[in-house]
Amino acid sequence: AHDRVVRPQKRKKELHFFNRFWSGEVPGDIAERYAELFPRPEGSITGEWTPRYMHDFWSLRLLREAAPETKVLVLLRDPVERWRSGTSRAVRLAEEAGEPIRLVQFSDAVWRGFYFEQLRRLFDLFPRERVLVLQFEHCRDEPLEQMARTCEFLGVEPFAELPRNMTREREPKPKPKLSAPMREELVALLADDVRRTAELCSEIDLARWPNFRE
Repeated sequence: AHDRVVRPQKRKKELHFFNRFWSGEVPGDIAERYAELFPRPEGSITGEWTPRYMHDFWSLRLLREAAPETKVLVLLRDPVERWRSGTSRAVRLAEEAGEPIRLVQFSDAVWRGFYFEQLRRLFDLFPRERVLVLQFEHCRDEPLEQMARTCEFLGVEPFAELPRNMTREREPKPKPKLSAPMREELVALLADDVRRTAELCSEIDLARWPNFRE
């Protein structure tokens, strides 16, 4: 971790703070409540990482209200592979908890892969210079370069080399293979949105998404 970046008090990467306000009942002191979660040592920066904020339409507006000067990091993955990873995780967690698998989780995973409207909503709410869009596959293939971009965006010194805890090999969790018909159906469903996303964000290189390579 960077020595100028501190974690929220609960030391969780994903706070899901805004999820609960889907009904529209928002407290008047939401900015104060949100700020209380983050430490403020002098010379440091802090933040959280909750992917759900991009998908839940009310969250980004509330984020702007609670932290209007914030910088926003977005990490996008090939949506077909994101669907496969997300549904595999949902199945694994359900099995570990001894709970039934809910079909809504599979459809939710599909909708979360429609990036274009999520990004357009984000750009309508936050100035483009305060949003950094990263591509998962680019970060995986060129981690030091993409970390330097991220550090520059956040206003902290870049790493000369990546810390060991960022480069250690992790045991990959097993994911079921997609059948060819299922993959073709997902690609057909998402193809137009992927094209529009790449047009909106020049950071997205479709050559790194083989499912949608032109």
